[in-house]
Amino acid sequence: MIIENTRVIDASDYSPDEESDFVTRVIPPACAGLRLDQALARLFPEHSRSRLQAWLKVGRIRMNDCSPDACSKVWGGERLEVDIEPPAEQAAQAEDIRFPIVFEDDCLLVIDKPAGLVVHPGNGNWSGTLMNGLLAHDAALAAIPRAGIVHRLDKDTSGLLVVAKTLAAQTALIRQLQERSVGRHYLALAHGTFDHVEGEVDAPIARHPTQRTRMAVVASGRAALTRYRVHENLGTSTLLECRLATGRTHQIRVHMAHLGYPLVGDPVYGRHQPTDPRLAAFPRQALHAFRLGLIHPASGKTMQWFAPLPADLAALLRALGSRGMDNARFAAHGAVRDE
Repeated sequence: MIIENTRVIDASDYSPDEESDFVTRVIPPACAGLRLDQALARLFPEHSRSRLQAWLKVGRIRMNDCSPDACSKVWGGERLEVDIEPPAEQAAQAEDIRFPIVFEDDCLLVIDKPAGLVVHPGNGNWSGTLMNGLLAHDAALAAIPRAGIVHRLDKDTSGLLVVAKTLAAQTALIRQLQERSVGRHYLALAHGTFDHVEGEVDAPIARHPTQRTRMAVVASGRAALTRYRVHENLGTSTLLECRLATGRTHQIRVHMAHLGYPLVGDPVYGRHQPTDPRLAAFPRQALHAFRLGLIHPASGKTMQWFAPLPADLAALLRALGSRGMDNARFAAHGAVRDE
């Protein structure tokens, strides 16, 4: 819960999107008839009951893809997903982790995140994250929830990410994300050739019903909308601009795979054996957050930033014969609308 003076934002309907680490459990029959908080205490004895209840309140624990109440009864077989918060002694560690800074003032920090950098500590990644680096960059961020992080990028997705440097700025940015007024545009290289210029995918996303480390289009999932435009056909692959209207975990990757055009290099949703060795050799999902637009929390001005293509993706596009989709061309094109 984020508090600004007397105004309160309940984080249960908000989660830093895209990259998310969960521990999953299935409630055993032995817990049948217990309240959820009692069952959690049995399943996670390493965490105090008060900590588990706090995670319930802010939406860090989901049951059958819903946000449950502590008093909910369980009967066995329910699927739990717990976004484990790192212990304070680990989460608060500042580490000398360098990252490119695109913009910084008293309210905001805009970062061009390199591929390979985890954004937030989570299960199996308690250190070496962007959050640890942020705490080294500015010790005052320790007073801000999640060191000011309000949205995430997958570990192997590169590009722009905004961090709030004050509680007021964090509150304002979360509201903009909830209202879908933050413009987040990505370059994505997908397998296949599109027979149309633009489109959208309006398909709900939730954790995969059987493969719990993956997300999937699921009828009972959370609303998810991705708009896209074809910028360049490159033989057996297509360069797209995608714009997030919502921000679900792995959203672009899931939606493109759902359409039948998985991203090049995607180890989770790709499952595609490309005939072009240049595509087969690309070591990560070909996804880059190249454009970010928002309203400055203090000045009220509309601001926009662009991040150049990372060297690996730029080299791949050149090898494929791309005409060169630089930021100037995208800015001039204005292809995918923000409304």
